[in-house]
Amino acid sequence: MLRIASNLGAVTLAVVCLLSKQAGAQSPKLTLVAASNFAAPEVPFDAVRAGSPGAIPVFTPAPELPRMSQELALATFQERLQQQLAGVPSYSASTVIAVELPDTNQRGVFELRKGFSAPHTLKFMPVHYSGDSFVKSSVITRLLQQEVTQTANGDALKTALNQQNYKFAFKGLSTLAGREVYIYQVKPRAKLVGLFKGHIYLGSQSGALCRAEGELVKSPSFFIKKIQFSSDFAEVSGYTLPVHIHSDAKTRIIGRAQVDIVNSDYSFASSGAMIASR
Repeated sequence: MLRIASNLGAVTLAVVCLLSKQAGAQSPKLTLVAASNFAAPEVPFDAVRAGSPGAIPVFTPAPELPRMSQELALATFQERLQQQLAGVPSYSASTVIAVELPDTNQRGVFELRKGFSAPHTLKFMPVHYSGDSFVKSSVITRLLQQEVTQTANGDALKTALNQQNYKFAFKGLSTLAGREVYIYQVKPRAKLVGLFKGHIYLGSQSGALCRAEGELVKSPSFFIKKIQFSSDFAEVSGYTLPVHIHSDAKTRIIGRAQVDIVNSDYSFASSGAMIASR
């Protein structure tokens, strides 16, 4: 999901339901639609004619913004978060999910197209899968079902990275992928499922979320001992979108489960502009 709150919990909590194999309450069914039935948002564009000098775009470097104070960066992040929690437009994206179970020597890679219809409908179209069948049926499919359920429930506020759920402490200035960032320690105000302890990295010039990393403070299942994660974000058309999420879970049944999710090629129905997040 594009919402910051749901993404921090989406993958980490998803590893959950996938490994426990517990039968929970009825939830919205995961839809893996056939390619012929998948309706991604229309993306109108004007083709550039080859050999036309006038069609070559000229890019001007964006002026460098001044560094914010660490207080202003955090306040800006909170304001942007509130705006995004209010809702995002319908979109489609490419998703690649790679799972490895080191203790059982099983792995799998699933390529999909994701289609989100505002406000609470999420569908996936399978493109290609390679790997062990157990990983696909018992891990990745359950992960996708978890994201569909969270999207349908629309409960992002429960795990939002806001002052109501977390305490923030400034830890210093650093660089991340060549970008200057502020580091904040985050601690949840309550030990609830979906909340984590760790750090977030905000752009020092924009207050935008660049990375969140840490460990869930409460296991959502007896079968899960520990879940650690790291999630990288990008700013696209005013929204904070996850581009790479890595999680490492220690379970009581199959040992470790490592999950990597890469999202790219976000296309918003409202803007009609194709955006490559990587």
